[in-house]
Amino acid sequence: LYQPQVDLRSGDVFAVEALLRWKHPTRGMVAPDTFIPTAEETGLIVPIGDWVLHEACRQNKAWQDAGLSPLTVCVNVSARQFREPNLIGRVVNALRDSGLEARYLELEVTESLIMQDVELAVATMNALQNLGVQISIDDFGTGYSSLSALKTFPVARLKIDKSFIKDLAADENDQAVASAVISLGQNLHLKVIAEGVETDDQVAFLRKNNCDEMQGYHFSKPVSAQGIEKLLSGERGG
Repeated sequence: LYQPQVDLRSGDVFAVEALLRWKHPTRGMVAPDTFIPTAEETGLIVPIGDWVLHEACRQNKAWQDAGLSPLTVCVNVSARQFREPNLIGRVVNALRDSGLEARYLELEVTESLIMQDVELAVATMNALQNLGVQISIDDFGTGYSSLSALKTFPVARLKIDKSFIKDLAADENDQAVASAVISLGQNLHLKVIAEGVETDDQVAFLRKNNCDEMQGYHFSKPVSAQGIEKLLSGERGG
């Protein structure tokens, strides 16, 4: 499935995040937190992640070929995938096989993943950036990254973790963290996106504090590729 990401100033959809679901024959739709930990432990996450990467790139190119305005597709990279020595090769293959330009792919890595081995992470991220792929830090604010490390990361965006957004309208501590992350990101010339945005009050706070972008049920739940096509066709009045 794909969840739209929206520019808070213009209201336009500029990206979608690819989200994995498992259609189980008897249990129906299974959420990723049920099966991803097992996939990580067994190493299955590597072929699964590779499939997601190829499928997301293929789908994004198909949207472009259908005449939709170009979007970025964001794909989560797990710790296990990130440590694979051939990660760069896998990304190159996915782009080549799909014909998608690198600038329309963004890889999301979690803050805690990066902090496991900062040197290796920076080298890997630099290699990805050299391909033209964008990188964002997911779950920002939960992984205890040092600010000195943050300034060396070649990233384009910070995602404020949804745990800080949930009670944003009422919780002063969450407000303090969110506004601090927004101003930190902007001072480092990074875009800041809030995850898990569901209410008008949350949107109002984010706008007031100059957050760049948002993602969440307030705009759209994760939908199928056809759902994204419908949404974008409606947006351009088609």
